[in-house]
Amino acid sequence: MRIPLSWLREYTQLPADASAEDLMADLVKVGLEEEDVHRPSDTLSGPIVVGQVLSLVKEEQTNGKTINWCQVRVVPEGTEQTLTGKGIEPGGVQGIICGAHNFVEGDKVVVTLPGAVLPGDFKITPRKTYGHVSAGMIASSRELGIGEDHDGIMVLSNYGLDPEVGTDVFELFGLNDQAAEINVTPDRGYCFSIRGVAREYALATGTSFTDPATTISVTEATEAGHQVILSDDAPIYDVPGCTRFVTREVTGINPSLPTPRWMASRLQLAGMRSISLVVDISNYVMLELGAPLHFYDADKLTGAITVRRAAAGEKLTTLDEKSRELSVEDLLITDESGAIGIAGVMGGAATEVGPSTSTVLIEAAHFDAVSVGRSRRRHKLPSEASKRFERGVDPHIMDIAAQRAVNLLVELAGGTETSKVTDAGVVPADTQIQLPAGFAGALIGVEYTDEQTITALQGIGATVAQNAEGFLVSAPSWRPDLEIKEDLVEEVARVVGYDQIPATLPVAPPGRGLTRTQSQRRRLLQGLADAGLTEVLTYPFVSEAQNNMFGTPEAGATVKAVSLANPISKEFRFLRTSLLPGLLDTARRNIGRGFRDLALYEGGLVFLPGDQLGSAFLPPLGVKPSDEVLADLYNGVPNQPWQLAAVFTGHEASAAAGFAPRAWDWADALDAARTVADILGVDLEVAQGDHQAFHPGRAATLKVAGEVVGYAGELHPALLKDADLPPRTVAMELNAAELMAAAPQVVVAQSLSTQPLATQDVALVVDQHVVAGHVLDTLREGAGALLEDITLFDVYQGKGIEEGKKSLAFGLRFRAADRTLTADEASEARAAAVALATEKFGATQR
Repeated sequence: MRIPLSWLREYTQLPADASAEDLMADLVKVGLEEEDVHRPSDTLSGPIVVGQVLSLVKEEQTNGKTINWCQVRVVPEGTEQTLTGKGIEPGGVQGIICGAHNFVEGDKVVVTLPGAVLPGDFKITPRKTYGHVSAGMIASSRELGIGEDHDGIMVLSNYGLDPEVGTDVFELFGLNDQAAEINVTPDRGYCFSIRGVAREYALATGTSFTDPATTISVTEATEAGHQVILSDDAPIYDVPGCTRFVTREVTGINPSLPTPRWMASRLQLAGMRSISLVVDISNYVMLELGAPLHFYDADKLTGAITVRRAAAGEKLTTLDEKSRELSVEDLLITDESGAIGIAGVMGGAATEVGPSTSTVLIEAAHFDAVSVGRSRRRHKLPSEASKRFERGVDPHIMDIAAQRAVNLLVELAGGTETSKVTDAGVVPADTQIQLPAGFAGALIGVEYTDEQTITALQGIGATVAQNAEGFLVSAPSWRPDLEIKEDLVEEVARVVGYDQIPATLPVAPPGRGLTRTQSQRRRLLQGLADAGLTEVLTYPFVSEAQNNMFGTPEAGATVKAVSLANPISKEFRFLRTSLLPGLLDTARRNIGRGFRDLALYEGGLVFLPGDQLGSAFLPPLGVKPSDEVLADLYNGVPNQPWQLAAVFTGHEASAAAGFAPRAWDWADALDAARTVADILGVDLEVAQGDHQAFHPGRAATLKVAGEVVGYAGELHPALLKDADLPPRTVAMELNAAELMAAAPQVVVAQSLSTQPLATQDVALVVDQHVVAGHVLDTLREGAGALLEDITLFDVYQGKGIEEGKKSLAFGLRFRAADRTLTADEASEARAAAVALATEKFGATQR
């Protein structure tokens, strides 16, 4: 909302020398945020005066154009020349070239003299053109930046002005005025008016306020006005679409008369362009009082006006000349011919006020905010009127706003007020709220006195009566946002001053910090970063194909997933069931930008719906749901475990002189998974795996206590080709939530043994289909308690090994806790391990 300072001064004690910045500094005290400052003088400066055309000679040019060589007086005749500057003639008569032809000798016009600067940094200087030296310019409203006049220069008589020659145009048109722009929050729609902002300024500064509504005397009706029928007996949004509809009538207007310059200047400074006198009056009243109006050409109306909901298939051509298909939820203004406007949004073209209009019917109505808001969004028709109706308009001011419009039409358009008045509907009663004594202080933490509470509430326009419980408050009619006692407390705190509320920091309870899960997550994310990986954050939206590929190990299976009703992209309309699609997309983008050696990881939620998704019943607003309803709602929420995933592609380091970096391989993906398990102190079981997204034979299944918690290995070549990723790209993904649940409360570090180590190796030949991990587990079982560690260090197939067989070489470490092992003891344990492997797999020593 832009507030011209000169307009605000009519109703407040704003100092004459106050700037827009000063006004905003005061308004911010009562919660109105500052936005911007608007000054016409910022783009317009220099000597700009009223001039009178003394002579006008038309001269045809060789290019076919006719120009006017004018002599223009810029100081009163017989007075001393006070204008100075290069190019300003001492006698007060300027020679000026003008190409416009909408003026004659004797007309008074606006003259920009040498030294003036117009919008766009256009400097006025004497210049020779068409054989003359033109010392100035006769200006149009567009050139001055104060209007959109397309008809040529400004002839002041057309605006009802006859100022003295030499008058400063800045003073004449109010161009020295300025406006402060503030941000109005949705709950304070009354501040979309000079009336509302003036009241807030008085609150902020403790000065007096004159309500413009109290300065208007409403003429009593002596005969019935236009018939109005409010027919919204079955409202859709629980409240009637229209509660009050006021009409007044003015006859004999001349709509072609110009808008007075003072009004046009104020409208423009307030952010609205001047359109025509009748429209400008409507907008002026709306900005002043906050009540949107609509004017009808009374001669174009047919029969009674009815406010009703639209019928199915009904159409309306609005003022913007567009035919609109109406919804049965739209609230309409109609007559016997059909729809003539969408209530509170836009009128219809059929009853528009035009150049031939002589009788105007003024509408001042109060419409339901929800009806107006939904119609505005449905038809994509934002307007200044709908913006105010959606935030709440004072229903008590409709007759006053209509009377203000009548007065201006009579004064400026030459109309005659009639005694035909309609006031249909009822004025809603003010909201009554009980505010308990001491409640404001207890809620805010400041001891407000009764006097402070009463003064603050009366300052916003409320009526306050003390009773045994505290205060009975009647909320002002222009504040529909005040409904409960907490709303009143907010007003008390705002008016008394937010600066009176002490700043206190809550003290954290001792012995508390991160929860176990929070601590685990932080340790895992930091641990992978410490291992050299880079953390990324990806979107949780994926395609159906990506979910089907990564969400299940079985090829061809369809994964149940959550589909979004309003996705950002139609292709990516599902919530992820795996982190890997997002990581692979990130890797592809980075590779495309030249970053080819990548080790990326992410921790985040995945969404795994169960048998029930959503709830068939949503509880109504303002009602506490039952336990059964809450249980049904929770059952419909998908399981959202926290997972960790990593992707490796390229090399572990950059190439350098004399150094060939190693390419990432499946072992690195497995090491990342083991790092996660080690941080949590969980025993991770690794076995040969099978997953459709991973390379056959180069994938591992990761288990904890026999339950699968993830996969690691090299991604499938076909998948990498389709994703435009390098061959041998590897990845891992873990259900970190299950790992964290399985982690011990305290991870105890193993003590270091002081006993010596005995090492022995064994190479076993087995069928090539035998999984090395199974053989390793068997050797561990057979070796018994003396075995401290076992590793697979070589797999061999080739010369010396029978076809269909492979050699697995293991390193075994033996140690006793209480003594030095003998070679015989170690060999005996080794032999027991080999014997069990021979029994289970037919293994033979190589």
